[in-house]
Amino acid sequence: MKTDTLKKVLIYLFLALGAIVMIFPFYWMISGSFKTAAEYNSFPPVWIPSNWFNFENFTKAFEQAPLMKYFLNSCIVTFSSVTINGFITILAAFGFSRLKFPGKEAIFAVLVAFMMVPFEMQVITNYQTVARLNLIDTLPVLVIPFTSSIFYTYILKGFFDTVPDSLYYSARIDGASNWKYLWRVMVPIARPSLVTIMLLNAIASWNSFMWVQLVINSDRNRTIPLGIFAFVSDAGSDPKLQLAAATIAVLPMIILFLFARKYIVSGVSRGGIKG
Repeated sequence: MKTDTLKKVLIYLFLALGAIVMIFPFYWMISGSFKTAAEYNSFPPVWIPSNWFNFENFTKAFEQAPLMKYFLNSCIVTFSSVTINGFITILAAFGFSRLKFPGKEAIFAVLVAFMMVPFEMQVITNYQTVARLNLIDTLPVLVIPFTSSIFYTYILKGFFDTVPDSLYYSARIDGASNWKYLWRVMVPIARPSLVTIMLLNAIASWNSFMWVQLVINSDRNRTIPLGIFAFVSDAGSDPKLQLAAATIAVLPMIILFLFARKYIVSGVSRGGIKG
């Protein structure tokens, strides 16, 4: 029993140390955004700001750059991407899981193989396509190339495959169409996996930088990551303002994760994803 207790203590200490290492950068960023100049530049460092309601750094950050415009652009792009991508992913996953058509397995195998192709190799063709459509420097250009995902389809199909076929045939015998069965039965059952997919998509869309930097030229269409990249130069060498701007960008995803974490665990365990 002493050996088991010692193992548990060591495991908890290891997990606690790992949690501290992962949380500390976020704490330092958020706490630094509330510090005064004297507190930030003091040595030894000040770990806790004297006033957690000091929003001066945030006010100055908003004055020096249109962060609210960048924030709204990111919200529009993220919401559009999650909505359209989620709808297409549901239809594709259901088609490959339940419908029968010639070459289904071969087509799905080819699509899964395309997952091995890195995004960087697709940038040139994607850029040429959106350039021909005259979409450069517009918000739709940040959404259209990401309206579908083989990876998300693969995850959701894996969950749909776990639903017994008897449920599908029973619904069909009762007169339910494929469309009605999908939205009345499959989608409610797959809610944990869907929340996981939508959260992953939202994080990827919110944090997208390389593609945004490539196709956006004007200030009015910048998203928050590209806006903060430009803000680093605009704000000069004041790290407090940079930390405040970074906090504005990161906080929405942290809040979203905290509210959806239980669905993530459930979706990963039930969707068959191994990590």
